[in-house]
Amino acid sequence: MSKEKKSGEVSFLLGDTNGDEVEEGTSPEDDPQSGPLEDHHEERHDSVPSMISASSSREDSSQEPKLKNQPSDFSHGKQIGHRSNMYVLQRHSMSGASNLDSRGRRMSYHPKDFSVATPEEFVKRFGGKSVINKVLIANNGIAAVKCMRSVRRWAYEMFRNERAIRFVVMVTPEDLKANAEYIRLADQYVPVQGGTNNNNYANVELILDIAKRTQVQAVWAGWGHASENPKLPELLHKNGIIFIGPPEGAMWALGDKIASSIVAQTAGVPTMPWSGSGLTLKYNKEDNKPLSVPSDLYRKGCVEDVDEGLKSANKIGFPVMIKASEGGGGKGIRKAENADDFPNLFRQVQAEVPGSPIFIMKLATHARHLEVQILADNYGNAISLFGRDCSIQRRHQKIIEEAPASVATSVVFDKMEQAAVTLAKMVCYVSAGTVEYLYNEETETFHFLELNPRLQVEHPCTEMVADINLPAAQLQIAMGLPLYRLKDIRQLYDVDTWGDTPIDFSNPSMHPRPRGHVIAARITSENPDEGFKPSSGTVQELNFRSSKNVWGYFSVAATGGLHEYADSQFGHCFSWGEDREDARENLVVALKELSIRGDFRTTVEYLIKLFETEEYQNNKITTGWLDKLISENVQAEKPDVMLGVISGALHIGDYQIQDCFQTFQASLERGQILPANSLKNHVDVEFISEGIKYNVKVVKTGPNNYFICMNGSILEVEAHRLSDGGLLISFDGASYTTYMKDQVSSYRITIGNKTCVLHKENDPTKLRSPSAGKLLNYMIDDGGHVFAGDVYAEIEVMKMVMELRVTENGCVHYVKRPGAVLDGGSVVAHLDLDDPSRVQQAQSFTGTLPQPQAPPTHGEKLHQLFQSTRAELENILAGYSLPEPYFRPKLQESIERLMKCLRDPALPLLELQVYNYICAAFKSFLISALSQSNINFY
Repeated sequence: MSKEKKSGEVSFLLGDTNGDEVEEGTSPEDDPQSGPLEDHHEERHDSVPSMISASSSREDSSQEPKLKNQPSDFSHGKQIGHRSNMYVLQRHSMSGASNLDSRGRRMSYHPKDFSVATPEEFVKRFGGKSVINKVLIANNGIAAVKCMRSVRRWAYEMFRNERAIRFVVMVTPEDLKANAEYIRLADQYVPVQGGTNNNNYANVELILDIAKRTQVQAVWAGWGHASENPKLPELLHKNGIIFIGPPEGAMWALGDKIASSIVAQTAGVPTMPWSGSGLTLKYNKEDNKPLSVPSDLYRKGCVEDVDEGLKSANKIGFPVMIKASEGGGGKGIRKAENADDFPNLFRQVQAEVPGSPIFIMKLATHARHLEVQILADNYGNAISLFGRDCSIQRRHQKIIEEAPASVATSVVFDKMEQAAVTLAKMVCYVSAGTVEYLYNEETETFHFLELNPRLQVEHPCTEMVADINLPAAQLQIAMGLPLYRLKDIRQLYDVDTWGDTPIDFSNPSMHPRPRGHVIAARITSENPDEGFKPSSGTVQELNFRSSKNVWGYFSVAATGGLHEYADSQFGHCFSWGEDREDARENLVVALKELSIRGDFRTTVEYLIKLFETEEYQNNKITTGWLDKLISENVQAEKPDVMLGVISGALHIGDYQIQDCFQTFQASLERGQILPANSLKNHVDVEFISEGIKYNVKVVKTGPNNYFICMNGSILEVEAHRLSDGGLLISFDGASYTTYMKDQVSSYRITIGNKTCVLHKENDPTKLRSPSAGKLLNYMIDDGGHVFAGDVYAEIEVMKMVMELRVTENGCVHYVKRPGAVLDGGSVVAHLDLDDPSRVQQAQSFTGTLPQPQAPPTHGEKLHQLFQSTRAELENILAGYSLPEPYFRPKLQESIERLMKCLRDPALPLLELQVYNYICAAFKSFLISALSQSNINFY
């Protein structure tokens, strides 16, 4: 295959816009009956700017939006605005199949008139070079799940056999114990050592050894772990194994944050002030050789220690970002507001990514995080596939993504796409990658942030607006296919689907455009009420209800779980809509229906809160928006306080009462008789909610009936224990499905899709680990003095460094040594209080229980009262008695009501009517049953 013809040099004046503006965009309506698109448009104020694939030049068109200042021609540019009526609008499909006919089959101008049964036939027919029919996935979790699902979908479409490509996965003991979903999906698994990822998924020598032993032709590393380690493709290529991703040279030049910034500066792409500002390479485009960054130039952009980093930070100006070049996913990055905090934050970055080079960068305030998806082949072709907006982040880690990036004007985003394609071509990039930028909406300027030489977690956003299967595209490129032979790419550019004619990506005949809008939400095992603290544990229930516009995938299933070495993200939900608001509404409804119950909190409730804020709906957000909400203690919607108190008291009380019964029964089975007072049906429950202490007495008055007392007020509640451990509570004309999780220092109560936390009485002298993890180090000496709010230790939880703080003044004494493995609730240290009398105590609740306002649900007729009263007295005889002073008045009331019913002469007649109804129903059933057996009942 010949390389794509090179065009003229690209000029970048990207950091200085001249106020070029595009008038309000318009978008065609999706008309199922329409053929070629006519010139009918609907003006919208929230319309998505037309962002199409880069690598094409601008053309004059009557349907282009009018620009105040027309931009100059770019050799790798793209056309902006509306397309001519030659463009046929394709209807979006959540499954990846577009243009379905009335029978649900895919319509195409060039239907598939051939068949290929094996990868060997496929490679031969489509001009590839290497056959791949067995792939090692050097990853776990949702990365492995997504790869296998996507490639199998493509394999079935191409070969009519979803198992034409076989997958081998690596499995740690922790993954096996957690019943990880990806293990079930794989064709073969190889057990590997557990623990941190340097023992398994990030160990390139181990990956190579497994690849050779299992005789795979290729390795897919996904994201995280070893996906950005240039040593992996280097070792694989030396051993004749294909790496599904960029070559080691391109990965080193653009995958490394320091090297990529130097390459970007060489290309004239603006960067934020950083420790390597001004460093450039000698580059001659005519040489047609990939760029590489010399080690001596690379070191000039690094800072070696705290002192050198602080010197660079002072030169740049606070606030700054301390970043590990090999970090990512929120790991190895800290924001330093001043020089005093800098040393400790610098050491945290070093601890999270040991051995990684570190650099300092100016913090961009009021910025949006925008990125461009690129795809390149082995023949010099590179294109962009629109963009994504990933501005909503916590701890510098994305939590909500969307596509396309509607906040940027088409003119500015066009330049961002051009820059991304140019960078890819400069280093001879291959496969999928993402170029990330920081965008200032006020000044309409952007700065290069980094390039991720891998597939991003949020890549399905691009898949849905471009209708491209990216993992399958990666696989086909690794097989040696040029971009223009990929079916999805040919459909995107509206050329013969199964043809072999080259596509001039610099000047295509039809310019692609994104379809609709997609919003994605990451589902993580984090507690938003505690600063998004990650945690591990098992999953009892996971129920996601997909629809035609919403889908998701998860790395765990019911009875599965997450271990302490896993990533906190275990799910991803995506919503497509005609526009941004449509996609938002679809996703909110889906998240409210999502049911996840397990040992850990999730971000689902908080995500719903974010999507319903005015700032998000108006698209007025920045990368610091979520951190600001967290600092303001903005929390997800909680259930009614008293409903939470009642539910919590019932769960705690019922658990303790059941425990008494089971203990007594177990003793009898062993021939032992415990004291009578150990068998009780009432308990005193105590907990703290939002700083208020509640003391509640819970009495079990029947198999499904409870009597609650608090501050002289009483309440009778019906509650049924469900098979999955929940309580179905009926109260005041409404029913609630509730669950409780007993944690180290609190009870987590879930009512529907809302959660509240009831805290146990906390002892401030015992400093505990909130989650399972590893103790990294103490921040003070043993016996050292701390003040309330000070950090006394750091622990690593699910690959993140977390700070532990004290709540009172005192002296800290160690219990655990640095490096110790901690369970949730483990005592890390003791705190000798300066003044125990100053410990703040929770105030007791002095109010009363709410009284039902709705009419009673049980019947008020004479025979119904008789039955309910009889059941009450039978429960008392069975041992479900109330404590004094409630027992005697309740007993007397029940007896009087029973006697009144018995004295009423209408009672036998009503009972007889009920008996007749039952007999009539039974007779009908019996006749029907006998007639089916051909027996004459009469």
